[in-house]
Amino acid sequence: MHFYRHEQKSYNDSMIPWFIATQRFTPEDKSWNKYIEWSGLTHLKEVVSLDGSLCPTILPDIKAEYWPHIVNEEFMLNFFLDFDFLIEQIKNIEKKNVLCVFRNPQQMLPAPLAANFKFVGYDLLEINGGLSALTNCGGFPDVFANTELSEAGLLTDFGRKPSPATPPFATPK
Repeated sequence: MHFYRHEQKSYNDSMIPWFIATQRFTPEDKSWNKYIEWSGLTHLKEVVSLDGSLCPTILPDIKAEYWPHIVNEEFMLNFFLDFDFLIEQIKNIEKKNVLCVFRNPQQMLPAPLAANFKFVGYDLLEINGGLSALTNCGGFPDVFANTELSEAGLLTDFGRKPSPATPPFATPK
């Protein structure tokens, strides 16, 4: 069953869920200890983010057959509108996060019913989605304390989020 069909025109609608599969960044990774030392985020158990340098997409190459199923917008080509199609593409990849995100939501939105998504928090990304201001910019102590971030490196209170923020929902591990 498809959530949204590719003929939808407005990708900027904050109510449309986008899906992406990213690499997990956990204490098992070789660079984890160096990252924790640099970031000072000693309470993290995993980074869940759209930050491409910490959690790169699993499908970096855009294949011809992806076009009807992806967000056709600059810097957003790794996001899928068709959850089932994405799952089919990544079914043989074990270490991954499958995320559902809403772009710049104006209110807390419910997770889609597909795949039993669980809310994990809000990320704050630069305009093209490359870096997370929460986990990959050295912190902003005048804006939020590192202790406000969850064990996944995200803000969890919608009212506290710096704007604009993106709420990732992750599938259960």
